[in-house]
Amino acid sequence: MVGRDSGFSEAGLRRVRDVLARHVESGKIPGLVALVGRGDETHVEAIGTMRHDGGAPMRRDTIFRMASTSKPVAMAAAMVLLDECRLRLDDLVEPWLPELADRRVLKRIDGPLDETVPARRPVTVRDLLTSTFGLGMDMTALGTPIMGAVFEQGLTPQGPEPMPEPDEWMRRLGTLPLMHQPGERWQYHISNDLLGVLVARVTGRSFETFLRERVFEPLGMKDTGFHVPADQIDRLPPLYAPDPRTGEFLVWDEAEGGRHSEPPAFQGGGGGLVSTADDYHAYFRMLLNHGAHGSERILSRPAVELMTTNRLTPEQQAARTAMATENVHVSFGQGQHGGWGFGMAVRTYRGDYAPIGQFGWDGGSGTSTYADPENQVVGILLTQVGLSTPDAARVMHDFWTTLYQAIDD
Repeated sequence: MVGRDSGFSEAGLRRVRDVLARHVESGKIPGLVALVGRGDETHVEAIGTMRHDGGAPMRRDTIFRMASTSKPVAMAAAMVLLDECRLRLDDLVEPWLPELADRRVLKRIDGPLDETVPARRPVTVRDLLTSTFGLGMDMTALGTPIMGAVFEQGLTPQGPEPMPEPDEWMRRLGTLPLMHQPGERWQYHISNDLLGVLVARVTGRSFETFLRERVFEPLGMKDTGFHVPADQIDRLPPLYAPDPRTGEFLVWDEAEGGRHSEPPAFQGGGGGLVSTADDYHAYFRMLLNHGAHGSERILSRPAVELMTTNRLTPEQQAARTAMATENVHVSFGQGQHGGWGFGMAVRTYRGDYAPIGQFGWDGGSGTSTYADPENQVVGILLTQVGLSTPDAARVMHDFWTTLYQAIDD
């Protein structure tokens, strides 16, 4: 019997590479970096080029826009504050976020913004951590007045305008009613950006500064932050959002002069980080190590267990599962995991090759980052192609399918 630490089979790793190379050779994915790690063994593939028309090759240290895979990493800042008792799960957020006091809640999700009832209770820290505070990106509610207002106010990074600085962002957020009662329903994204504001106000320093001091530097995540320094910008590829009808490569964000070329006004924990495969590997390996990194402890074991365990009730989970299974044509099969912890998906049923308990998340910029406690595996796939077409999602699915076949024991 081969030991648990033997890692991966050579034939399996060849298949990972062959399948990923096929995607690049198809012309749909200009380049990618893939990392698989197990125990002390790490295997990295850098395939293709930075630009769709050629140019510099992808490298192991290429910097990518992490998009929503920022969520599981940015969450660590809030967990540090819980560990230190500077925040408590059921504290009201009002002392730090007075803009969220005295909330009104829509009578119905598609109703006018002035048809509201009072919130049944105040918003708590737990509501923000679990993405259930009452407002979020609801793909089942597109076209409603409240979703229109979220976009118009610049509360998400979807539009051409960058998000405003945090106090103005909070002011705008505070003008809107909630979509659901606090704690009632899981909703995506906005709570993760809100947590960054909360961390900054509790600590009296910028969200990025706190993350850097308490998470990035201790883990050696030297290339992770909210922008790429000018002397490193050549390591950042353009981000493409292919035309959904023709597949033509459209540049959504250029490297030089783009969204990540200078420090943003708003440091978004929901989707603002840039990073590398090795930096993310260090973070997810720390989570598999129950919060420890070498001789350093980043998070307590219970904090990691809380983050990486499903926090949703059966009713909330049903809504999340419905969103995944009934929007397959929109999401290309992303998000079929069942549960959600703090800032990340947690598998509660076996829907593909990954076992129950696997945790992590995917990003709309073509990124996928998960860890699996059962197999002690970390997998990271980074591309520069957004999910406007199914191509990047298909690379992700094939990466995980081949990664799990490569496990050798």
